[in-house]
Amino acid sequence: MEIIARIHTDLPTKFGLPRQSGLVEELEGLVVFEPKYREPEALRGIEGFSHLWLIWEFSEAKRDSWSPTVRPPRLGGNKRMGVFATRSPFRPNPIGLSCVKLLGVEKTADSGLALRVGGADLMDGTPILDIKPYLPLADCRPEATGGFAAEKAGYSVEVDFPAELLEKVPEDKRTALKALLAQDPRPAYQDDPERVYGFGYAGMEVRFKVSEGRLEVVEVEKA
Repeated sequence: MEIIARIHTDLPTKFGLPRQSGLVEELEGLVVFEPKYREPEALRGIEGFSHLWLIWEFSEAKRDSWSPTVRPPRLGGNKRMGVFATRSPFRPNPIGLSCVKLLGVEKTADSGLALRVGGADLMDGTPILDIKPYLPLADCRPEATGGFAAEKAGYSVEVDFPAELLEKVPEDKRTALKALLAQDPRPAYQDDPERVYGFGYAGMEVRFKVSEGRLEVVEVEKA
């Protein structure tokens, strides 16, 4: 297996990432190919597809051993499920799968053609192992069930983002940040209304508190 590309996003750490791809469509990323794979012919026809599958490596979750069960955060972190019944990064092989929207093919100054995508749930620098087109006729299953993951489907919190703090965020980054915060980045088993959480985003550190379904941004500073 070879790394064919890396994705560049506004999220430098695992904390703060959307829990699944597509939950925050406003969150953009740029897939930049490694020198060996900067061949324009390899992208011929890709613009005919609206969405792509990214197959990638959990580069920050490599382990020498594995466990048959894991504790999904959305179940409060205190209930074990089979690893193959989850999308946990702690797997026998650290491989991830994300469906993203193709926003366009861009020509970069020093890296050849790159893919602008939306809805990615990957941290900055994540290695990409392969890219495949999403095929609605084969990949869309309206009758599919979501198991225990469906229990929290649609969950979100109200975001209180004071104007003086929002002004510190570049205008073109605000919508995605607010959508990201609405997903409630905290682990589900943490519910201390006085605890301040924080994560990096687009060169900033964003800190917030959550109480009774309401997230309040308390600080925005340059990282």
